[in-house]
Order: sequence, then C-alpha cells, then structure tokens
Amino acid sequence: MKIAIVLGTRPEIIKMASVMDEIQNKGHELLLIHTGQHYDKEMSENFFLDLKLPKPNYNIHVGSGSHGKQTGKMMEGIEEVLLDEKPDIVLVQGDTNAVLAGALVAVKLHIPVGHVEAGLRSFDETMPEEINRLAADVSSKLYFVPTEESAINLAMEGISRKRIFVTGNTVVDACFRNLKISEERDVGEYEKSLADLDIDNMENIVTLTMHRAENVDFKDRLLNIIEALEELDDTNIIFPMHPRTKKTMENFGLFDRLNDLSHVHIIKPVGYLDFLLLTSKSTLILTDSGGLQEEAITLDVPALTLRYNTERPETVTAGGNILVGSDKEAILKYARKILDDEEFRNSMKNAKNPYGMGNAAELMIKIIEDADAADSLKLVAPDEVMASFTRKMKVIDEDISVKEYEDKNNALIKIAFEGEDVKFPFDDLNLKGKTIILEDYNN
Repeated sequence: MKIAIVLGTRPEIIKMASVMDEIQNKGHELLLIHTGQHYDKEMSENFFLDLKLPKPNYNIHVGSGSHGKQTGKMMEGIEEVLLDEKPDIVLVQGDTNAVLAGALVAVKLHIPVGHVEAGLRSFDETMPEEINRLAADVSSKLYFVPTEESAINLAMEGISRKRIFVTGNTVVDACFRNLKISEERDVGEYEKSLADLDIDNMENIVTLTMHRAENVDFKDRLLNIIEALEELDDTNIIFPMHPRTKKTMENFGLFDRLNDLSHVHIIKPVGYLDFLLLTSKSTLILTDSGGLQEEAITLDVPALTLRYNTERPETVTAGGNILVGSDKEAILKYARKILDDEEFRNSMKNAKNPYGMGNAAELMIKIIEDADAADSLKLVAPDEVMASFTRKMKVIDEDISVKEYEDKNNALIKIAFEGEDVKFPFDDLNLKGKTIILEDYNN
C-alpha cells in the first residue's frame, strides 16, 4: 500500500513519528507531504533529523499567513501531489490547517482519509482548531480516536461505530520512543540553555508554554498570568517562548515586566527532545497547549491548563490536569497546592493515563491493512439502491452483545445508555439492561 501523511507543524511530526515507523516496518510505501506551515527551521525541519525520521517527499513551503491564505495554498499544493502520487489512503493528525487542507483535498479526490486523534471536541467554535477537527471528521473514512470519550463524541454526531477505532494516542508512543533517543544523545540545547542561565538551585521547575491566540492576543489575560507568575517566586519557571508570543507581549509592553523576574527564565524555543527532557524533570507544567496536556500525564507531571475548556477532558477526569484559564487566583491556588502539598501532588502524578499503552500506531496500521484486505477502504459511488432504515430507541432485556444483536436483527447500534451514563457500543458490550439508539434495516 501507498500511505500518505500530510503534516505541517511540530506536534504533528512528533505524534506521527511512530506511525511513519510502523508504515515502513510493515513494508508499505510512505508518502510524506510537509506543508511547511512551520517555516522556521528550528521549529520544524530539524525534527526529522532529531527524531530519526525520513525526510518529506514533498514540502509545499506555505509559510505563515492568514488562515484562508495559508489553507488555500496548502490545498493547491496537496492536490497536485495527490493527483500525481495516487495514494491508497491519506492520514492527517489533529486539528491544524494542514489537517483541514489534507482532509478536504483527499476526500474530494475520492481518496479515503484516516484521521488520527479524531473525535476531540472543545465545544468552543471560536477556536480555529475546533473548526479544523470538525471539518476533518466530516471528511474522514476511518477514525482513530484516543479514548472512549472521543469515540462517543463521534457516535453522538452520527458516525457509524464500525468506522471508529479506539487506539489510544500516539503521544504515548512518541514519549516512549523519543525518550530513548533523548537519553542516547549528547548534551542538547536545553541543557546548554540552562547552563547559560547559571541557576543555582534547579528544584521546583515549572515549565511554561503559552502560544494560543485566546491568551496571547488579549492584554488582560496575559497580565493576569504574569501577575500569578510573579508570586511563584520560590520556583524556577522555564519559559521557551514562541516568537509570536514574544512579539505580542512586546506590543502590549509586558515583555520586560516578565523578563525582569529573577525566577522566570525565558529561553528560545528548543528542540523537541530537549523539551521532552525538560518536561520529564518538571514539578509542574503550566500550558495552553493541547499536546502538552497529554505528554504531562504520560510523563507523570501535574499540569495546570491556561484555558477555560479542553479537547483533552480525559486528562482532567483522570486527575492529572486542572483547567485554570487565565484566572490569577485559580493559577496560584492550584500551583501552591501542587508545590506545597505532597499528597495532592502525588495524586496528580499517579493519575492513570487515559491514552493507552504506547501501541497506537501498530493498531492503526493493522486497521488500515484489514480495511484494504476487505476492500472497504475505497471511496466509490454506490451501484445499488440505497437501503432504507428507521431510527429507533429500545431497552434491551436479553443477555446479548452489540455484535450479536446487530447480526441477529440486521441493525446498526449508534449509541448505548446505562442509566444516565453514555456507553460506546463496542462489539463485546453486553446490552442487557441498557437503552440503545439504533438503525433498523428491516424495512
């Protein structure tokens, strides 16, 4: 098979590394299309070398720009590649403009799309990422979701359960894979940066990342966060600052105020392997990043998320992450509790990782292979009259699994309820005593 991957940002490269490995290990042809969304070499190109990955077959060199301009250029470039290469499936990951462009172009060319990390929802349509992931899910053929909660999101939106696969999240694969690489290499930029800072005591490391428009584009939110950081003066706050964040803070006249704090150490963005090492050695993570919420719970580091919603609610439910927004008092309350209360800190560190065992890529490629073998991967126009069905709600009294019920009744179960709890209809879910919504094809 020829399997194409479209990506354009650092998180996509990181999270798709194990998928690239698995494609090649299984003897398939990897077609790697880099949109060039992150045009800074430090922010993108070097990752392929650092992570021991093959170079992209194509780089569209989109660079920065408005959402419309950037996405339009991506779509034009991706379309040219896909028309020439004709892959069997296109994989996209997450919620970036590259995901939106790749999914839309592929499905319009009748090439099936596999969405890695599908089904995430923040339910905040002011976020461009939310629109991207919604559009990508509408365009997809196969949905590789990290958790049952994400699967339920898709099922509630009407997606057939037979196309939804709970694989875990490749972020776990990435952490396990790349920590090994990090441990085997020489001293990196992170260690050199810290050495240059000449910090006497490296206890209570707080790693801070902040780049989302919902924070950095609003002076009052930035000010609230800075005021909270000022009071955490018994910590060492390491802040690899994104260039856009620095520019915005300078425009608001806030950069010097933060930079003048002796316990806040602003460093330039570092390579992923260095950042992974920094994360693993941290006492606390302060972030507005989605991916870092996942990495933190994988590495057993408590996280406070500087947002009012998250498409990673499983990290909150599991107890490894707390949403604090830009609320100064909430940031200080929970930061102090994590730093000063060992029992509370350990409860967050020991939160069960909801994202799987680190074999997500292996499961995904097996699912694609099975779909290809069953000839169910292709997008083809129907050659039979559409089967009619009726939607029904039923309470099931018999001792029967989802698959057994569907086979027996010529039906497709969309979702199941156990009392007030929503359940995803896995094949082996026992339906006795549950209420189901189904499509009945016995017309």
